Amino acid sequence: GRRGEPVYYTDYSDEVTVEITVSTSVSVTLQPDWSQIFSGEKITVRCEIQGGGDTEWDYEWKTPQSTSHQTHVNYWTLSVSESSSGNYMCRGRNRRDSYSSTQWSKTITLTVSDKPQSVLTVSPSWLSPGASVTLKCEVEHPSAGWRFYWYKTVPKLSDRLYRYELLPGSDSGTEEDSYMVHGQTHTAGYVCRAGRGEPVFYTEHSKPAFVWSGASLTVSPDRVQHFTSDSVSLSCEGNSTEWRVRRFPEDSYLSLCSDWGTMTGSTCNISGLNSSAVYWCESGSGQFTNSVNITGHNMILMSPVHPVTEGQSVSLGCRLKTGQKLSNNVFYYQNDKLLQNDTRVELIISAVSKSHQGFYKCQHSGKESPQSWMTVKRHEIFPWSLIVGLVCGVVSLVLLVLLLLLCRFRRSKREIFVFLI
Repeated sequence: GRRGEPVYYTDYSDEVTVEITVSTSVSVTLQPDWSQIFSGEKITVRCEIQGGGDTEWDYEWKTPQSTSHQTHVNYWTLSVSESSSGNYMCRGRNRRDSYSSTQWSKTITLTVSDKPQSVLTVSPSWLSPGASVTLKCEVEHPSAGWRFYWYKTVPKLSDRLYRYELLPGSDSGTEEDSYMVHGQTHTAGYVCRAGRGEPVFYTEHSKPAFVWSGASLTVSPDRVQHFTSDSVSLSCEGNSTEWRVRRFPEDSYLSLCSDWGTMTGSTCNISGLNSSAVYWCESGSGQFTNSVNITGHNMILMSPVHPVTEGQSVSLGCRLKTGQKLSNNVFYYQNDKLLQNDTRVELIISAVSKSHQGFYKCQHSGKESPQSWMTVKRHEIFPWSLIVGLVCGVVSLVLLVLLLLLCRFRRSKREIFVFLI
């Protein structure tokens, strides 16, 4: 404003910007539009303007990292991390008239999770020779778009690691989350991982899962539990000349026989057991033996090392390190349920079944052995009844055909006889 002569002017007012808001529909979309996004994946954030005609737009964004971000195109691609989580909005601004813009879109929320782990399960885990094995791969946080990649683990004998070999047909991944291995004849280890998107974003590899054959690792003395002062030998058997023995204790880390024993050829000799651990053998050709859980204690349960077959007889016993003979009052438990508490020293199961599979332990005079797991395998019965049925069916069919031919032959003879008369 002004007044007087000479003119007196006030200061200029603060600027006021007048913007024209165009009544068009604006929305933000995420591509791909998976419900779960993981750190490291690439996504495209797109601003869609409906009814904008031929207007040329610039695009303004509100993101978790900045209050204003502008682009000349209606999308931008980012490799997400956990800091990318948050709300996204956009609007269009007329390129020829910077004071003309659309309304802000509705908010879309992006949630970014840690890179997921794949989990592999195998069934069955104990082999019958030539059996088929089903692998199943699951992602920790299930969501859309995954393809699954399947690998066989091959030990690298030069170090403590494994290398992974893709299984046939999984180079580009499979849509199904299961994979069948046919004709499995020996112990093997497998891993899986999932991938999606372009370029492919992969989950972490699963932990190895093993399919065990029945008798590739021999333990001497042949039992699961041993006294702490016992010397134990683990012998690896299979179609390989190079083996290594590995151990995984309950309270430690994965290690080799050379760390706690002596490896001679394919046998690992241990002079004393000071902790419980799982042992197994690995070969450079990719074979794994069955795993054996061995414990060292002052009172032990005498139980089978390897799985027993349905119908077999099994005897469980209890021993003290002192060598004292147990005469009575030995209690046996399965899954912490008392099975036997009479004068018998041994627990004898005349014919085991699947119901006998579980954890066993014994007690005597206030002392208790550790638990040991007994695995029961299904008894494979040759299908004689099926074969007998098939043979009987074929014989009956042949007899029926012969009977029909005989009837036809006799009828023909009668017709000839009538014709001659």
